[in-house]
Amino acid sequence: MRVLVVEDDSRIAGAVAETLGGAGYVIDLEADGEEAWFKGDTEDYGAVILDLGLPGMDGLAILKRWRAGGRNFPVLVLSARGTWSERVEGIDAGADDYLPKPFEMDELLARLRAVIRRSAGHATPLMAVGDIVLDPRQMRVTVSGVPKALSPQEYRLLAYLMLHAGRVVPQQELAEQLHGAHEDRESNAVEVLIGRLRRKLQTGLIETRRGFGYVIEAGDR
Repeated sequence: MRVLVVEDDSRIAGAVAETLGGAGYVIDLEADGEEAWFKGDTEDYGAVILDLGLPGMDGLAILKRWRAGGRNFPVLVLSARGTWSERVEGIDAGADDYLPKPFEMDELLARLRAVIRRSAGHATPLMAVGDIVLDPRQMRVTVSGVPKALSPQEYRLLAYLMLHAGRVVPQQELAEQLHGAHEDRESNAVEVLIGRLRRKLQTGLIETRRGFGYVIEAGDR
């Protein structure tokens, strides 16, 4: 999944990007408020981690503009502002969760997983469709209880389809979630990954809807 990290402190931004990259996310970094708003308004992100104190445009202003424009990706707000009134203001502006600085990376990951999960209507940490069970915390996939070794991109692809089980996900959307803003995206990359994933999982749960995209039916959960 592709995540936009908006943070002007290079030390914090680097640590967050390294942590999220190690957890299987594709990261875009932005330090300027105006640029961050533009990226969130024009790119498809699975989630956003948003600092409030930014140059160019304040984080709350960015968030309000995103929500007013219909951008509904989950947003986890970071801020050194620790008062309860400021946290309420962030939630009222459209944030899905609020994490005050300083914070532990394990808590950041847990909160990010939670807002992503809730945004897709999943109540439990584990995602299950048919015989496939995916554990986002351990980045572990099993089929009928048997662990499956997946590459990072295969894992991201499966996780995104399972997160949106029941919805036909267009190929272009999948490609955008698998690659960063500056990475080359080969036209058949998603088709190749789907083929490899099907062979490794040995299941027919991933369906192709010709001309529309791919789907894992929610009724199989």
